[in-house]
Amino acid sequence: MTGLTKRSRVVSNKKMSFWEKIYLPAILKGMWITLGHLFTKKTTVRYPEVKREFSEIYRGRHVLKRDDEGRERCTACGLCAVACPAEAITMVAAERKPGEENLYREEKYASTYEINMLRCIFCGLCEEACPKEAIFLTKTIVKAGYDRDKFIYGKDLLVEPVDPSKRIDVSKRQTTEVLEFKKDKNQRHNVH
Repeated sequence: MTGLTKRSRVVSNKKMSFWEKIYLPAILKGMWITLGHLFTKKTTVRYPEVKREFSEIYRGRHVLKRDDEGRERCTACGLCAVACPAEAITMVAAERKPGEENLYREEKYASTYEINMLRCIFCGLCEEACPKEAIFLTKTIVKAGYDRDKFIYGKDLLVEPVDPSKRIDVSKRQTTEVLEFKKDKNQRHNVH
């Protein structure tokens, strides 16, 4: 029976020498490489004691922003949930009631807003899709845990504090064009 190709491979049955049989040169060569790695610079960071520098645009934990008056920016439009490739964002919209004008900017707001951090891939598409600049990814690392239920972040963990001194600065995540656009108060699309 002939093979599919006309090429044949010659197998060599060369006898091994004494040194090849005891594998001593190969072991010594491997040990020499290992010994050489002991004296090279380490790339490992000893994490709790030494913290690694992150980029200014590192994508970490999410935050739902407030406007200058302390009202929630999110209008529950659902564009972030549609843009999320991992389908990690869920929300329930509600109508603003009379007297809640100081809590929510628009007539519609997210009564429930949840992100499943186990599904999230931190791609940043949610913040790109948001027309109100309500959601941003911060430099904060999502903490590890053992209980899966603790990784579903609700509004209690996502919305930033009302106090302006405790707000999270996301200006580094915005492009220079967006920051220039925001300086002109007459053209801001999210002023209410």
